[in-house]
Amino acid sequence: MNPRLHDLFSRRSVRQYQPREVPDQMVRDLLEAAMAAPSAVAKDPWAFVVVRDRNRLSQIAAGLPNGGMLRDAALGIVICGDLHRAHDGQLSYLLQDCSAAVENLLLAASALGLGACWLGVHPREDRVRHIRRLLNIPEPVIPVAAIAVGWPAESPAPRTRYREDAVHHETW
Repeated sequence: MNPRLHDLFSRRSVRQYQPREVPDQMVRDLLEAAMAAPSAVAKDPWAFVVVRDRNRLSQIAAGLPNGGMLRDAALGIVICGDLHRAHDGQLSYLLQDCSAAVENLLLAASALGLGACWLGVHPREDRVRHIRRLLNIPEPVIPVAAIAVGWPAESPAPRTRYREDAVHHETW
């Protein structure tokens, strides 16, 4: 691993959290980082729902099969995309834009000493309906992902997942 990329390789999914609050300014920093992501034709179709209420976090977790860590996280951030704002109204652009925002948010969390874990919502229609109902998300806004965020109670080692067989030069 290139040591200059240590921060990137240190970003790991964290599923165990300390019982500490994340200050509002740090949440703002995470959201600013997310919104600094590139988006097709700079449409920025994303919107974010920040959830700190313990009961609501538990309800969200109940509808995400791998989302149990939300119950202990300091907060959850649900990344949504507005289909009316997406480039050409295309779902694919919305998903790419929101995914870039998610990755920026995850990298920012790691850089700030926080732990985070990306939980997929879209395209699982049952999960989309669950999150939409719990958070009163209007149509045509689509909940794409939920991120558990908190102070880490675990420290996964930095790693690369580079695979030579995944790289093709010039042609497949």
